[in-house]
Amino acid sequence: MELQKPVRSSLAKQVSSQLESLIESGQWPVGTKIPAEPELVEQLGVSRNTIREAVQALIHAGMLEARQGDGTYVRASNHFEASVLRRLRGSSIADTLEARYCLERECARLAAIRRTPADLERIRACLDKRNEKTEHLDAFVRADVEFHMSIASAAHNDLLYELYLYMNEHLRYAISSTLGNLELLNELTTLHNELYNTIRDRDPVAAEKVASDMINLLSSRS
Repeated sequence: MELQKPVRSSLAKQVSSQLESLIESGQWPVGTKIPAEPELVEQLGVSRNTIREAVQALIHAGMLEARQGDGTYVRASNHFEASVLRRLRGSSIADTLEARYCLERECARLAAIRRTPADLERIRACLDKRNEKTEHLDAFVRADVEFHMSIASAAHNDLLYELYLYMNEHLRYAISSTLGNLELLNELTTLHNELYNTIRDRDPVAAEKVASDMINLLSSRS
């Protein structure tokens, strides 16, 4: 293969790289509304067309999201997260639950082995918060996700944690569907309490089984 002479990066690509760096560094966290087009034009000293092209490139990549009449928001913190989110959004509920089944079991198993006293304290606090919020949908869903994320964190595997984090949107959908079924909600609460106990007792086999029972229960009612 013959080498080709390098070409100068376009202004739009340079601007896109700068915006991407702000996102990846956390200066523009996920969920943040980025500055309006006129402000970016003034700060960067380039044309509106250049800004639009740069922003559109990041929208196409899945890192930004344009909301009609509202503005543009950060959707993902990096290209990997954007790719995972695109794949998840195109997946069926059944496929998502199966993927969650694998992650949930491994997070629980590793947490039972690796959790620290500080991890256990956080898991307990998240469980108590979850069990107190059953009458308020949004608060309950947030608390439930925080409980599961605390277990994923206690597994002390950064990649596993990130994959689990990216599934949050789909976890919220599955959890929200349980609130209309009091019997299911009570069964899940019992399993959540049992899951905490197995992690507390450092029993990875039991922790994996309870996590499996939890997902199987959700799958049977989805």
